[in-house]
Amino acid sequence: MLNTIKLPASPLTEIILDAFPSGSYALAGLLRLMDIVETDRVPTAAVECQVQPRMLINPVFVQEHAQTPEKLMMLVMHELHHVLLGHTTLFPRNTRVQNFVFDAVINGIVCRMFSRAEYTAFFSDYYSAERFPECLLRPPPRWPAASSKDSINYLPALAGMDKAQSSRIIEVHAALYSDCGASYAEVFNLLPKLLLQRGKTGSENHNEAQEIDIAGIPLLGEHSEQTIADGQLEQHSPLLFDIVRELVEQWPQPPDPIKGRSLADILKTTQVKPAKVPSNRGILRALIRQVAGQRGSGHIRQMREVQTPGTSPLPALSRKTAVLQALGVEPLLYPHSVQWRRREPSGEQVHIYLDVSGSMEHIIKALYGAVLDCQAWVYPKVHLFSTKIADISLPELKLGKCISTGGTDIACVAEHMAQHKVSRALLMTDGWVGKPKGQHFETLSQSKLAVAYLGSSVNQTDLQSVANYTETLSKGVQQ
Repeated sequence: MLNTIKLPASPLTEIILDAFPSGSYALAGLLRLMDIVETDRVPTAAVECQVQPRMLINPVFVQEHAQTPEKLMMLVMHELHHVLLGHTTLFPRNTRVQNFVFDAVINGIVCRMFSRAEYTAFFSDYYSAERFPECLLRPPPRWPAASSKDSINYLPALAGMDKAQSSRIIEVHAALYSDCGASYAEVFNLLPKLLLQRGKTGSENHNEAQEIDIAGIPLLGEHSEQTIADGQLEQHSPLLFDIVRELVEQWPQPPDPIKGRSLADILKTTQVKPAKVPSNRGILRALIRQVAGQRGSGHIRQMREVQTPGTSPLPALSRKTAVLQALGVEPLLYPHSVQWRRREPSGEQVHIYLDVSGSMEHIIKALYGAVLDCQAWVYPKVHLFSTKIADISLPELKLGKCISTGGTDIACVAEHMAQHKVSRALLMTDGWVGKPKGQHFETLSQSKLAVAYLGSSVNQTDLQSVANYTETLSKGVQQ
């Protein structure tokens, strides 16, 4: 049974702090965060980003719609995320539709952070699942057990809607509430387009898409410049800016956090980390062998010059030798490598080109494993490409080293292949590299090329005319 809050005449500060589970979420920081003021100036709640920040809360709204500690906490979390995500300027909110989408994103964030029914009831009770597009501001009925495959019961308000549009709406909405999630930038790009309706068949405006009227749908918080200083939080309220950074670091993480979840994710500097994906390793291994031209099971071999590591009494420079000599110890043997001719499996070496403009960290571990499995067929340097090529060694790849200009252009790959006479290559990318043209198209077409696609939004169009083999890799960490 839910506990009901009886509002006293005193301010809401103590009630709000008591609503948060004890010992969590930087309560000491929240005490310093802002003044909490009861007022009827705002319909629900809002945060004023001033030198001394204030949270404004309408006590009547709390009594009617946030009368339990869990519901009140969700209201506060929603407002804090208004500040967090509003600060980033990633999400424009110039129109009513953009504000609607902004609230849909925030509601998905806090529901995934606190998924128990007593918390999500705040949104489920306030918004109806029977009315569209209001239903997009709340989790689906019976969430998180609800399945988006059951379209009728997942979002009942979509009954009778065009099947193609309703399926797309369910897909976007489900992404906000799923464990795997989706990029919030994608949601901000897609959801406004789905809030359109076409004229009735036979009418003059049948082919004209019009925005669905959402003026009557209540949005939480205050969507105005006075309460959320887009992109200028550091200047308007340095205290608030510093404290929210500390707060979000201690908030609970949802399972498999969605990129762009809150300010913590956006401000945090990360390194590329290898991810263990054995299934991807098998896919990449198969692609490498296909491109290498391995015959059968690889029993046919040919003579090759290979570098074999060893030792020799002849002096040679190495880190170990330098350290020993600095300690006064003269080594008896020095590291050397000798070229030997020996039989190796048939097939030419494959050059690996890794797109480092996007989220390629998910397959670095799998790539490293696949290269080790097939190192007889793989060129010993991996080529990282964005708008330029950067070569790294296999040990550097294993450590997650990443060199990128931030952009993506297939031209640098084609030019590198032409310059170094590369005839067999494997590209790993999300596909958004641009279509090869002219001499670049000729270079790629004349080579034996495999493409392994990875990403939440894959484009297989740009390279389809030059790829001999293609596969799609799974995203995320798998055991």
